[in-house]
Amino acid sequence: TCEGCSPSSARSSARVYRPAIGFRDRLRAARGPGRAGGLHIADPRFDDWEVVREFEDVETARSWKQQLVEAGIEAVISSDHPPDRFGRGDIYLQVPPDLWSEAEEFLANLDLEG
Repeated sequence: TCEGCSPSSARSSARVYRPAIGFRDRLRAARGPGRAGGLHIADPRFDDWEVVREFEDVETARSWKQQLVEAGIEAVISSDHPPDRFGRGDIYLQVPPDLWSEAEEFLANLDLEG
């Protein structure tokens, strides 16, 4: 968080990226389980969270995040800058510091299953 900023002003400067999708895709997404997978851009709330994986595109990061969330591990995807028009950029999968070991162990087992 920034010095002298109130929590509400820090929150208002953060943006959530959602890729552009068509009207029908929006309707389908609103009904589906993956609708809450936004990318947090420059959000200071997650500055002290641990990075467990780095990705080059939003969709891959969102899939891995979903695996953690389904396993009961709190996770977000974030980036310092908005991705390009194809959803590519430096995307981070982050968890609270106290969940890093659990998340790392879970993801390591996913890596081995592939």
